[in-house]
Amino acid sequence: MSQLLRTKSIDALIAASEEPGKRLSRTLGPWSLTALGIGAVIGSGIFILTGTAAAGETLSFHSVLHVPVLDLLLNGPDSVATIGRPGAGPAIALSFFLVAVVCGLAGLCYAELASMIPIAGSAYTYSYATLGEIFAWIIGWDLILEYAVSNMAVAVGFSAYFNDILDALLGVHLPRQLSEPMVMGGQLTGSWFNLPAFLVLMALTVVLVRGVKESARANNIMVIVKVAAILIFVAAAWRAVKVENWTPFMPNGFQGVLTGGAIVFFTYIGFDSVSTAAEEARHPQRDLPFGIIVSLVICTLLYVSVSLMLTGMQNWKTLNTAAPVANALKAAGLDNVRRLVSLGALGGMLSSLLVFQYGQARIWFAMSRDGLLPGVFSRVHPRHRTPHISTWVAGFAVGIPAGIWDIGTFADLSNIGTLFAFALVSAGVLVLRRSQPERVRGFRVPFVPVVPVLAIAFCVVLMMSLPFETWIRFFVWLAIGLVIYFCFGKKHSALK
Repeated sequence: MSQLLRTKSIDALIAASEEPGKRLSRTLGPWSLTALGIGAVIGSGIFILTGTAAAGETLSFHSVLHVPVLDLLLNGPDSVATIGRPGAGPAIALSFFLVAVVCGLAGLCYAELASMIPIAGSAYTYSYATLGEIFAWIIGWDLILEYAVSNMAVAVGFSAYFNDILDALLGVHLPRQLSEPMVMGGQLTGSWFNLPAFLVLMALTVVLVRGVKESARANNIMVIVKVAAILIFVAAAWRAVKVENWTPFMPNGFQGVLTGGAIVFFTYIGFDSVSTAAEEARHPQRDLPFGIIVSLVICTLLYVSVSLMLTGMQNWKTLNTAAPVANALKAAGLDNVRRLVSLGALGGMLSSLLVFQYGQARIWFAMSRDGLLPGVFSRVHPRHRTPHISTWVAGFAVGIPAGIWDIGTFADLSNIGTLFAFALVSAGVLVLRRSQPERVRGFRVPFVPVVPVLAIAFCVVLMMSLPFETWIRFFVWLAIGLVIYFCFGKKHSALK
């Protein structure tokens, strides 16, 4: 047990990051870090899930596996039924705000640890310094799943959206055999391979290998494009708003607001990707807290603005479609704005893919440098100063499944992994405040222990709101990871 709970000192972590051949280039400033956060958080969800959460949805639970764990605990087997999820209506703006508050609590904890431990690896590294090696392995293995599954789903969505754009603008439609998943809902579709999903990930992998400065510049451009598209939508939609569509503001009461929050939580995960860039930030103690907090504030303002305009343009009951923003603009006769917003959505998915691939490669890199994964993954390119092998492995690990399967059904896996990471990071703040109170902190979480405890409590409640089958898949993934740890990582740990 003492071996499993051994921690790595913060000084040792920092010293390891300065080793020749394993040192990354520090080129990112505060606004580039903020753009990474916006690039990860503002993706396709703002153009899709906003409408779904406002209108609500009906779910048919045919098995105990599909029932949220919290419902099973409270209601038992009676939870297995056809359950409607009431929409938030215009109050979806309030749902976005409440979710931002929950993520903000965890974000404050991330900011403190990032300012103390400016090392690649995010929650993995923080857990290694505070809770022990076994917890670090579990969260690192969990983050690999979170980043990979998220990008598989986005890549599949990008392929479908890209095909629609080609058809709308150029009248070109890619062959179905090369532009759709091979497997959907467990059934073969007749497609050979989803080529656009694979190629976009390979193209972004090349960008990431060439250097973090080049990657950040590409992400900055895509973030500017999609934020501009969102602002254009808000400005144009304002003229088409009908105030009566906002009445009643909370048609399904506060229960609808909470349900809407559960649906849109997925859109907020990703701000933690800012902390994966710790080793490539010029002034991490100051800039990392800035990037995490400012990106959350900006994303919240954008989400609330879009949801208010969308529910003002159309009655909230009509918004449960695959493209609510585009449909609302079409109904209002704003076709030119619709084209610009479509391009913004494409840019949004590209930047999300870029940032999550970036973060995933840094997790592989950090775990390899600590000896928990083979050393080849921590090699740094002699000219570009990037973890090139980890980046290519991450590219193929996501690109090939994205070309085969429809990964949308696995979105809950990304949610549970993220919530687990948030809870451990918040616990890490409590541990370090007690064990190393004298250590310099570039940022301090206010009202400790209240803020970390609230963050942990909210994360646990949201995890319990996920289906039972998600927990089963999560534990299966962790079991596979533990086998790898005891067969390789425990024996080769650099700390040992």
